[in-house]
Amino acid sequence: MKLEYRSYEEAKKNFRLEERWEIFDGTRENFNIAHECIDRHPKGKTAIRIKFDNKKVETYTFGEISELSSRFANMLESLKIEFGDKVAIMLNHSLEFYVSFFGTLKRGTVAVPLSLLLAPEAIRQRIKISGAKMLIAPKEYVSAAEGIVPHIIFAEDLLKILEKEDNYYKSKTSANDLAIIQFTSGTTKEPRAIPYKHASATLTAVVMKFAFNLREGDTYFCPATPAWGQGIWYATVGPLIFGYAAGNYSGRFNIHTFLEGLEEFEVTDLLTIPRVYHEMMKVGIDKYDLKLKKIAYSGGTVYKSAIDYFLEKLNIPLRSIYGSTETGVLILDYAFDDYVVKPGSMGKAMLGVEVKIVDDEGRELPPNQVGQIAVVRAGKLIKTDDLAYMDDDGYFWFVSRYDDVIKYSGYRISPEEVESAIMRHPKVQKVAVIGSPHEEYGEIVKAFVVLKPDAEESENLKREIQELVKKHVALYAYPKEIEFVKELPETPDGKIKRKELKERERAKKMSKS
Repeated sequence: MKLEYRSYEEAKKNFRLEERWEIFDGTRENFNIAHECIDRHPKGKTAIRIKFDNKKVETYTFGEISELSSRFANMLESLKIEFGDKVAIMLNHSLEFYVSFFGTLKRGTVAVPLSLLLAPEAIRQRIKISGAKMLIAPKEYVSAAEGIVPHIIFAEDLLKILEKEDNYYKSKTSANDLAIIQFTSGTTKEPRAIPYKHASATLTAVVMKFAFNLREGDTYFCPATPAWGQGIWYATVGPLIFGYAAGNYSGRFNIHTFLEGLEEFEVTDLLTIPRVYHEMMKVGIDKYDLKLKKIAYSGGTVYKSAIDYFLEKLNIPLRSIYGSTETGVLILDYAFDDYVVKPGSMGKAMLGVEVKIVDDEGRELPPNQVGQIAVVRAGKLIKTDDLAYMDDDGYFWFVSRYDDVIKYSGYRISPEEVESAIMRHPKVQKVAVIGSPHEEYGEIVKAFVVLKPDAEESENLKREIQELVKKHVALYAYPKEIEFVKELPETPDGKIKRKELKERERAKKMSKS
């Protein structure tokens, strides 16, 4: 099998993107994600491990998922859901999700994962944009779709419905056929539908190999919801490609239940969002018997305090995986013994991908100069709207979102840096920092702070927070305004919606002027 490199230097010297096809049974002409992830692996081997928010655990084999997903594909065919039609799947990780997801792909129809956290209007909007012919969802969620989608199946009834179907189905897709439509997570503007072909799994395989290099005896876990990119490709598709079980969390997230799952499954390899690591640090991991060997994050910035915490407690570095819905993974820390992690950096460019730091005109910048991360695809430069710089050793360092940089009296301030400093305070649970409009300075730094339940708001606490920022960032970077709030606006995958806070703040300032 290709991609079996022993070191980063060996991979850097010999890897060619074309070799990813040799990992799979299929070819460009005959390729199906469901076959590559499920059908080709030993039927008796564990494929799925799920830790539910009610503490229940469920496991399923490749054989069980293979037969049930084939029944689902046959059901679609009997209902005349045709090749290329869209099937909306609004489920958390569960047997019903895996059966629906892989059954949809087997049939040659297109999976449209949707979040259970969406408002009714957002559900209708996405179903209309995708043109879905079917919706699979719990009974309590389907009313939003009534009248706009021809077929609705209650998740609670799915397995019973499938009993009469045949448990074999032969897929007929090519690598170039559409497989998944993923909606971007923005909720304050028209959502964008991002299409993925069956061939997308081949790139996922490369990322999984380089970021985790899973071996027999390793146990992988990614708690991300299947409605988002991390949950689709790296909680679901990625490990299964190589015949390793997908470890998932399902339901309302609870940090203690999550840690119990890591302990029960004896997880060695973990991928999750920064918020989860911050929560792990806040509650402490000492009372859990964790077997973690490799830990990685994507989808945001990890505070330095968390990086230091896991180095101290587990003696392993937090590894970064950076990409976007539109571009895929561009930068990562490699899981090779000879690869040196620089704690806090984004890692190095993905092998086989041309990543640059460019100025506003698209000109490549030299090392140690801040600009936008960009990737070259088919001769075209695609900017990511993320500001970073590359150091002399080829490591990338995140600065801020292009639109989030605070411009205060000639200074450019990264909100992530300020947030990281504020999170050092023992009474702070969460924080979001934005630039608030100001007549004299252009913008001032403002922090929205969620305190721990036992902490009390006070002017003295505000001063303590300001001093932390002066000490750890810069004298000019401290928040001139601090507002204590009960909660912060977040996307379902845990990212702070700074844009919403900025719009709210701008409206408040305008109403006073």
